[in-house]
Amino acid sequence: MIRSVLVANRGEIARRVFRTCRELGISTVAVHSDADAGAPHVREADTAVRLPGDAPADTYLRGDLLVRAARAAGADAVHPGYGFLSENAGFAAAVADAGLAWIGPPPAAIEAMASKTRAKELMAEAGVPLLAPVDPGRATEADLPLLVKAAAGGGGRGMRVVDELDALEGELKAAGAEAEAAFGDGEVFVEPYVVGGRHVEVQILADGHGTVWTLGTRDCSLQRRHQKVIEEAPAPGLSVELRSILHQAAERAARAIGYRGAGTVEFLVDRTGRAYFLEMNTRLQVEHPVTEAVYRLDLVALQLSIAEGHPLDATPPRPNGHAVEARLYAEDPAAGWQPQTGTLHRLALPDGVRLDSGVTDGDTIGVHYDPMLAKVIAWAPSRDEAVRKLAGALERARIHGPVTNRDLLVRSLRHPEFADPGALDTGFYDRHLTELTTHDADGAAVFALAAALADAHGRSRFGGFRNVPSGPQAKTYSGAGAEHTIRYRLGRDGLRAEDFPGVRLLTLGPDEVVLEVDGLRRQFTVSRYGDRVHVDAPPTPGAPATPTSHTFTAQPRFPDPTARTEPGSLLAPMPGTVVRIAEGLTEGDQVKAGQPLLWLEAMKMEHKITAPSAGTLTALPVHPGRQVEVGTLLAVVTD
Repeated sequence: MIRSVLVANRGEIARRVFRTCRELGISTVAVHSDADAGAPHVREADTAVRLPGDAPADTYLRGDLLVRAARAAGADAVHPGYGFLSENAGFAAAVADAGLAWIGPPPAAIEAMASKTRAKELMAEAGVPLLAPVDPGRATEADLPLLVKAAAGGGGRGMRVVDELDALEGELKAAGAEAEAAFGDGEVFVEPYVVGGRHVEVQILADGHGTVWTLGTRDCSLQRRHQKVIEEAPAPGLSVELRSILHQAAERAARAIGYRGAGTVEFLVDRTGRAYFLEMNTRLQVEHPVTEAVYRLDLVALQLSIAEGHPLDATPPRPNGHAVEARLYAEDPAAGWQPQTGTLHRLALPDGVRLDSGVTDGDTIGVHYDPMLAKVIAWAPSRDEAVRKLAGALERARIHGPVTNRDLLVRSLRHPEFADPGALDTGFYDRHLTELTTHDADGAAVFALAAALADAHGRSRFGGFRNVPSGPQAKTYSGAGAEHTIRYRLGRDGLRAEDFPGVRLLTLGPDEVVLEVDGLRRQFTVSRYGDRVHVDAPPTPGAPATPTSHTFTAQPRFPDPTARTEPGSLLAPMPGTVVRIAEGLTEGDQVKAGQPLLWLEAMKMEHKITAPSAGTLTALPVHPGRQVEVGTLLAVVTD
């Protein structure tokens, strides 16, 4: 019997495992970097062990320290979560060698799937359908488009789509460099890129007694940077025949490597309905809650049971209903998906949905880890109901802090193409990102008006109203893709606001403003954090794509004239580390508009910094390995 579990991970998945352990009466041990010393997973564990340092390479990726922590804390089992060392066969073996139970598949099974190239060879022998690899030295125009992929790791790192043969060699080098930096293994391979393909996967669960469950399918086609954004179970629109093919292939894959525990077999389904093996994830997936919701199972509890040697039932339970999950990220989709940092002041969702989060109110979102704040999961008897429930919960959420992808998620779930299962594919955001991230400046203006009125009330001894006529008040906010200057008068005869002829003030307070807008009563809740203002409102009837929240920055009346930079300056958009400079690039070089100059790594992603225009590189004050803060000068390109 397992009595104490150390989770060799952090954030959301650590909290998720701890929740099940508490229900089963199992004590919990957390590990943490210095950056995570006050994190929720640390506070919730029965015991915590410090891993000195901040970077993952010094902490969560140090298998020796993790094993030592488990033994020091008296744990008798280790759960790896996902990411970090969860698919590291050497770590799994080290845990077992230390006399601890490994809550995962055997090291040999992990090793068999660790390299995507070796995994494809094994799957071919097992009769699992897959895409034939392409020899990059013999590739022709007829082979395009191609996909360059890292043999190790995942999460979209070391992955490139190639549309032109001339670009293949450069992309191979770039993908190899990124893979080496991310996984310590620069091996890459090339295969056909399936345009319009769907990402469909099968959840498996296998015990040590010969039973393998295939727990339905999931669709994870909505992706950015080859990383999943919205997932659902079961995958909609698949024929009975295709579902059977996927289940059989997944079971053959599991049996071929003597699998045990929870895992996922991922497939690419083309427009003709043919399925091809992509890879096998030898761990619990981020999106496992949608399968749990549909099958009414606790996959973590089953992982623990299998690790204790217990058998599964002969057949799994029958599925029921539909579940959809959205990943809430601290990122700006309109700015190249740039991760965002800062204090998360508030994260609250209405009842009726499941929230799996690694952060709580007041936590700091830093640069060391993935920008995912939470997963929001909705279940309902049908797909349409589940999608509606999830979209409604997201738009009613209160999320105060860094910029997030919340509006993108709501608009994605309500997009006509998402409503049609036959139209789903991995190119969704390539086609629709612009429309999904376009700001409605006019719609945001009334939110800015509410912010200005609440601010006036807070500053006035008389509750915002004036007994005598006065000049107009003015307040300027930036946000929602525009600058909003609000000019208004507040008197005993009510509100008079420029550019808002149809607006009438009903109620005014420091935190709440009620306006009548074109005959509709609208209630705005205003929250301030320094010069940042978050304004929330209920959904607008008849306008399902209209944001229900806007964030503004109050602008000073007299801007600092010295807060300027030299024309052509490229400033760091986020804190991070310069990982490499373009090969051979030096000051004085002529560069073209859009030419890559350097790469910045932050929150487990690489961000390409490009020349804003053609000109001369007159300054390059950074070097690989240098850590930078937001606004640090990276380069200057002079026209």
